[in-house]
Amino acid sequence: MNYNTLLCEIDNHVAVVTINRPPVNPLNSQVFCELSNVFAKLDEDDSIRAVVLTGSGEKAFVAGADIHEMASLDLVGINKMNKLSRSVFTQLENSTKPVIAAINGLALGGGFELALACDLRISSEKARFAFPEAGLGIIPGGGGTQRLQKIVGLGVAKELLYFGAMFDAQQAFDLHIVNKVVPAEEVLTKAKEWAQKLALKPPVALQMLKTAVNAGSNTDIESGLTIENTCFGNAFSTEDRKEGLNAFVEKRNPVFTGR
Repeated sequence: MNYNTLLCEIDNHVAVVTINRPPVNPLNSQVFCELSNVFAKLDEDDSIRAVVLTGSGEKAFVAGADIHEMASLDLVGINKMNKLSRSVFTQLENSTKPVIAAINGLALGGGFELALACDLRISSEKARFAFPEAGLGIIPGGGGTQRLQKIVGLGVAKELLYFGAMFDAQQAFDLHIVNKVVPAEEVLTKAKEWAQKLALKPPVALQMLKTAVNAGSNTDIESGLTIENTCFGNAFSTEDRKEGLNAFVEKRNPVFTGR
């Protein structure tokens, strides 16, 4: 897969997608279109079991949206770009594959939103996070006001959004924004390691887990339990369920096929 703003490498059932607009990998309309394209293709490829998303270089994961493009747009244009960004982040959030963000540097504004749309987040100890939009006279438009509060709670989300202050990886870990903090030189390696572990698990079960958690988080408990029950039935009907239970009884490692 060849792109102008992305790199995509596939190895042993894991795809690594790198946003490649050095030095800080800003998001523009072309990046959004190419992200949509690559994730659509990865979703269709049954050989891919997990995805790692990162940024090129050591300075930034993604240091926000491309301000030069935004400044040139009128209201119609910015609404079109904003609709595109929301669509892509939702597509990524609902990907059939587990998606791990390897946050190798700055994750600001739209870059922070992109990380929040991933399932899991592994951060370099040198990474920094912020939603600086209010200081620019705008607000996050790619889901940041919604996804952040579900992780950190309403009060903390408002503090981070209103003040826009930059905070470090340890604070992000303490707020449960990232799952793990590692030395800078280990962030991609650790993300790949997690992805390889997920690649050994039954794909349908992981997909049903993701659906149950994501859909259930947006509804009441009874509706969530109904969603969970449907997803449970879908996973139970697979050949991988038989393989998993038989392997447990036979005291051997299961080999899952995704069927």
